Amino acid sequence: MTKSAVVLAAVAILTAGCVGAKNDSSTSSAEAPPAAGTTGQQQSAGAAADGSAAAGNGGSSAAGDQAASGSAASGSGAADGSGAAGSGAAAPGGGGNANPVNADAKDVTLTIATNAVKGGKNDAEATWITETVIPGFIAEQKAKGVNAKVTFNGSGVDDPEYKTKLQLGLKAGGAADVFAADGIWLGELAGAGYVKPLNQVATGIDSWDGWKQISDSVRQSVTYQGQVYGLPNGTDGRVLYFNKKVFQQAGLPADWQPTSWDDILAAGEKLKGVDGVTPIQINAGTAMTEATTAQGFLPLLVGTGKPLFDDKAGTWQGATPNVKSVLGFYGKLYGDGGLGDATLQQDNSGRDQSFELFAKGQIGILAEGDYFWRSVICPDKKTCGATSMADRNSTVGWAKIPAEKPGSGVNGQDFVSVSGGSGLFLNPKSQYPQQAWELMQYMLSAKAQEAMSKLQVRISARDDVNAATLANDPLLSFIAKDVLPITTYRPSDEKYNAVSTAIQQATLDVVTGTSPDEAAATYAKSLEKIVGADKVSSE
Repeated sequence: MTKSAVVLAAVAILTAGCVGAKNDSSTSSAEAPPAAGTTGQQQSAGAAADGSAAAGNGGSSAAGDQAASGSAASGSGAADGSGAAGSGAAAPGGGGNANPVNADAKDVTLTIATNAVKGGKNDAEATWITETVIPGFIAEQKAKGVNAKVTFNGSGVDDPEYKTKLQLGLKAGGAADVFAADGIWLGELAGAGYVKPLNQVATGIDSWDGWKQISDSVRQSVTYQGQVYGLPNGTDGRVLYFNKKVFQQAGLPADWQPTSWDDILAAGEKLKGVDGVTPIQINAGTAMTEATTAQGFLPLLVGTGKPLFDDKAGTWQGATPNVKSVLGFYGKLYGDGGLGDATLQQDNSGRDQSFELFAKGQIGILAEGDYFWRSVICPDKKTCGATSMADRNSTVGWAKIPAEKPGSGVNGQDFVSVSGGSGLFLNPKSQYPQQAWELMQYMLSAKAQEAMSKLQVRISARDDVNAATLANDPLLSFIAKDVLPITTYRPSDEKYNAVSTAIQQATLDVVTGTSPDEAAATYAKSLEKIVGADKVSSE
């Protein structure tokens, strides 16, 4: 297929049957995974439709659990570790002036688009949308005297391809009425005018009763420049995993909880005494891609007291003392001390190798998101393959990530984390924006979210749902109760991806022997080229 044909096909998929289209746009509901490079499927649902799926890829950043651990939603992920932390939580409303068209319409046509497809990528999400969300919403609208028709436009492609198709559809004036997007795409989408604050598109935003179940920290994932643009649909959190059996051999406690970076390094020194074990694995380098930034650098950075991006000032941290501290910590891990495996950070399959080594008891401490617990070391070999751990629940421990020292984290916190997360957004060109907002509310209702959890256990954006559905999973309960209240998110800024690449290079420089100060200076120069010298802070 030619390049132009691919672009036209992408636009067609995202615009077909969208933005309150008047005609039936249903197509086949093939359930086999799409071939590489295809757009997945469209599923149309009328009165007897099915529905389901955590729009936004399950529960973490669309950067992905695969790429950042988490972050492409369920891939997370989220995801983090910076930026939004500096913006603070935003009120959902804040003086909107929406006057939605067709607010009293009795015949309504809506579409939902997410990167999920039955029988393929994010199957649980697609099932949830088609078998729970759509029929449930249609019945709810029918009880109000509204005849609603809802179509699911599902994709099953890599996140960058989904993002490109989404942007093409939005630019062409189409795209679905409600669509899922990674939280880190928000700044770019908002800057292009593809999304607007919710209160500028629909009414009744402030009065939604679900807000009280979504914490201020989780709300960061759909907040840009102080305004809320969507509803967070799933999230995750980063922690330190450790092997209790290896810890016992090293004389370390099974309930280990470090309170500073020095405590982590001290544990690493003891683990050096256990044969065949790499003491600590914290992602670094360009080969680890976004996992370096989201799993390693950003959690450490917010532990120094400042996020990567200052939302109010519009500046990024350059060669600041905070950045130098983080790079200095990497130097202690991967320098001559022998606490980490520098070669692993430079291998294109290094992250996967680290998973395998941890599962075999050959890594003592590993920083990762809950994706690692759910989808890498789960006891079920059918699900997790060669990295499954039959004794996971008794062998694997976890701890909160400590600030550099007690009280030095953002907001004076002792412990910190970074989360990924996707969101549900409302197309401002929808012909039925008020009804699209009602559809979003339904998708984030406790009833619908609990239905999703039966298909795929995951961390919801809602506290009440987590309390009801995670009781049997100790790690996910821990993240929901203890980590989400202290978490931060990656900046929702269009320059973030390029900045993240510069961060990865800085960590690689340190891993390969460059001094932290020199690596920070080189990073700052790269940052100036990306965002402009006036947007780089050195303090």
